[in-house]
Amino acid sequence: MPLEKALDLARQAKLDLVEISPTANPPVTQIIDFDKFRYQQRKKLKKQQQAQKKAELKHIKVSARTALNDLKTKAELAKKFLAKNHKVEISVYLKGREQKYQQLAKEKLEQFLELIDMPYKTIMPSKKVGKGYRVEYRTQIAKE
Repeated sequence: MPLEKALDLARQAKLDLVEISPTANPPVTQIIDFDKFRYQQRKKLKKQQQAQKKAELKHIKVSARTALNDLKTKAELAKKFLAKNHKVEISVYLKGREQKYQQLAKEKLEQFLELIDMPYKTIMPSKKVGKGYRVEYRTQIAKE
């Protein structure tokens, strides 16, 4: 149908002529309410974004002074997160004078990772984050 005829039909119906598929030969158009069309497109986009968010990033914080039983409890929590296909970020933080013992924080992180007995892969290796009052060593893991 010629463009002028399609535009006249759209004006008579008090609707909009919307190009649905511009790459098709000939291009595909529809006579619809453009605001309703935009609303439906946004709704589809939100659904797609929600579907992608299923693999969330979960955070577990551990102090350099955390006891072994507490580490075991947090390791169980990490296992539950990994079982649900979530990524897990483990932070070992040091406050104030503890920063002199940064090797202790690295050892605590290694000890925590050993307590997780299910297979996992390291996404982001351990790195030092922060200055001044609080220093953290962060690593990210995910299910294999």
